[in-house]
Amino acid sequence: METFQEFDQPRNPQKTTGEIISHAFETYKGIFLYALLAMVIYIVASMIVQAVSGFDSKIIMEEMRDSGNDFSSIKIWEIPGVKTYYGFSGLLGVLMAPLYVGLIYIANKFNFKQPIQFSDLFIGYKQNFLNIVIYSIISSLILGIAFAMCILPGFFVLPFLLLGYPILLFENESFGEALNKAFNVAKENYGVMLGVSVLGLLISISGVLLCGIGVLATAMFFLAVMYSAYCAFLGTPRQIEFKN
Repeated sequence: METFQEFDQPRNPQKTTGEIISHAFETYKGIFLYALLAMVIYIVASMIVQAVSGFDSKIIMEEMRDSGNDFSSIKIWEIPGVKTYYGFSGLLGVLMAPLYVGLIYIANKFNFKQPIQFSDLFIGYKQNFLNIVIYSIISSLILGIAFAMCILPGFFVLPFLLLGYPILLFENESFGEALNKAFNVAKENYGVMLGVSVLGLLISISGVLLCGIGVLATAMFFLAVMYSAYCAFLGTPRQIEFKN
């Protein structure tokens, strides 16, 4: 059962790109170890999926090397295990969504200077799980289609989905309500939301430049951006406490 308790309210970031990103940085520094743990969980799960599917990524690398830059000649779906691998990977991506919500929950506890427990990372599997999963599927499809259209449209669509996960967590809304509310907030504050989304995404993927390994440190930053944007536009949420 969930209950709400009043704590001293932290300072909300102003509704500007700089303030929100700065707030996200401060938050991310405080939850970094949990973000790293979430990333490690994802990588380990991905390795298990690859092992179970029988897919060998080295085969694709060899096909690309032998194609002479003519990638259209690569028959990717004929590679053993690739269909199973991508199917399981898609399922894994959906099932990881509640873990991302858990990191947002930890960000809020850090913001309130409340004790953080390891189990907090998995709160999305206990609260509003179905709506989180459905929202993850819908938002992934929307972004996938948008980025497939020469990439640029994806950046313009991203702001409309920025607040979905925090709304699902803190307001316990349905996936439809989360989509609608996130869209309306972004529509009314599109310039700032666009700047926050694009800058947050670029920072999150910047770890790729550090020999790839840096992505472990930066990939989850975008979740801190989601939380900070929620605080800026919808107010700092009250701390949720769960009691049996």
